[in-house]
Amino acid sequence: MSEFLQSIAGPAGSQPTQEILIRLAFALVAGFVVSWVYRLTRDKAETTDSFQATLVMLAVLIAMVTGVIGDSVARAFSLVGALSIVRFRTVVRDTQDTAFVLFSVVVGMAAGAGAFRSAVAGVAFGGVAAALTMRRAKPETKAPLVDKPVPPEFLLTVILTLGTDIETLKPVCEVHAQDIELRIFGTTKQGAALRATYGLRIKPGGSVAELVKRLNQTNGVQSVELQRPGMLDD
Repeated sequence: MSEFLQSIAGPAGSQPTQEILIRLAFALVAGFVVSWVYRLTRDKAETTDSFQATLVMLAVLIAMVTGVIGDSVARAFSLVGALSIVRFRTVVRDTQDTAFVLFSVVVGMAAGAGAFRSAVAGVAFGGVAAALTMRRAKPETKAPLVDKPVPPEFLLTVILTLGTDIETLKPVCEVHAQDIELRIFGTTKQGAALRATYGLRIKPGGSVAELVKRLNQTNGVQSVELQRPGMLDD
């Protein structure tokens, strides 16, 4: 039992202070490299400063843990039990982010164990793998074209003599107007004439004056009135 306690509380390895500092410094640099690779190979919209800082800290902390554990199995189990108390509430959004977490952890372990060449090789090959598998930013979709302004609607009222075919009006209107729709049709002047009201819009390049002129020249047309709906409410 005393040997077990000594293995837990005893000195963490026999590394001199200078070597410990070198390992931690290497882990710090390696963590920054992992963070830099993460920033380069991920979409800017998906990266956060806090996650990049976490990658750097993980490398250093894992290097410390590896140095503390050393070759002691008992100390390893003790640290696992202590660290299991910590609960991480933040959910990693992407599996590739999880891979970067493991990347930082493994680099930190290699640095803490003094396996510098393995750490360098891991950073190099891990960076190449991340670069080859990174998701290219989607091309920016062009903003939808703004609809051309819709021409204002007019109300066209035509007075016709009895017996006039109102179908003769539409071909005349189509020269200068579009979206022609018959709204009201009936008699006026105590039944002595016909009254037809259309909703329409003037075509681009069309002329209101020419439309009224051509309608007035049509057989059976007594009068023509063209108004904007808003004008009727005044």
